[in-house]
Amino acid sequence: MLVLVIGDLHIPHRIHDLPAKFRKLLVPGKIQQILCTGNVCDKETYDYLRTVASDVHVVRGDYDEDSSFPLSVTVAHSPIKIGVIHGHQCIPTGDLDSLSSIARQMDVDVLVSGHTHTFQALEYDGRFFVNPGSATGAWTGALTSDPTPSFALMDIQGTVVVTYVYQLIEGEVRVEKIEYRKEPEALREAPRSTVMPQSIPSSPTPQQAQSVW
Repeated sequence: MLVLVIGDLHIPHRIHDLPAKFRKLLVPGKIQQILCTGNVCDKETYDYLRTVASDVHVVRGDYDEDSSFPLSVTVAHSPIKIGVIHGHQCIPTGDLDSLSSIARQMDVDVLVSGHTHTFQALEYDGRFFVNPGSATGAWTGALTSDPTPSFALMDIQGTVVVTYVYQLIEGEVRVEKIEYRKEPEALREAPRSTVMPQSIPSSPTPQQAQSVW
């Protein structure tokens, strides 16, 4: 199962569109599900996400006008259970202890959140926390410089979640891989980060980085 994790687009209020190099990667047919952390903002962007994958789950961000988006979503890819929130519920913003408390309340193995506009993927308290950052690099008052545009892909294979982060740095897409393994024991293997080729892998073999075009 290949899942796109994306959010904080802020189109068109803060930025006009996704980076062209991201759009080139996000073509239909490769991605089975989309988890969006909110702040999509306009219907056209939501409709675009639905062209990439038909199974789209969006939570409501603090700038979303569509009140039909829920504040949280839980999806199951047995035995992995994933929770999605925007992140403005977390006080202080991005605080791991607060996120961990939310993950326990939602009873999830993986918690996806946004709001900070900064990518993060790490294991904490035996759970995995993913923040895809802002896919457009939209500005936020909390940063002194423009955020780095980023999104993530999660390849879920049984108890293993392999997360690929795509970041647009100096005009080039850079890709890294972080692996999380759900273990029955209290002590779980820490995620490992290695640089990967610049392409979206084809599920179910995340080790094979294949072009989507």
